[in-house]
Amino acid sequence: MNTQNPSRRRFLVHAAVAAVAIPFAGRFISTAQAQALPKLSLDDPTAKALAYAEDYTKVSHPSFKPGSNCANCQFFTAATGACTLFPKNSVPANAWCSAWAKKA
Repeated sequence: MNTQNPSRRRFLVHAAVAAVAIPFAGRFISTAQAQALPKLSLDDPTAKALAYAEDYTKVSHPSFKPGSNCANCQFFTAATGACTLFPKNSVPANAWCSAWAKKA
């Protein structure tokens, strides 16, 4: 009397195929690569509205706080140079704008 369950057999076959296929799957799956964002222009309307400056040491804005720059701002991501206020552009870590908020 044969007591093997066909669903168990099917599972074992699928498991064996998956075990063989998984090491090769990495070659066929493309990884998303982030493209470098273009540098923010001083002529950008949002940059002008926020008194954006590429060098915080040269800022003379009334809301400027000494030591504030993009590197210590909550909107800035150091790994990519991205700022949530300027989503299509990158900004240098030593830049500043009037929307600066201390990183938590």
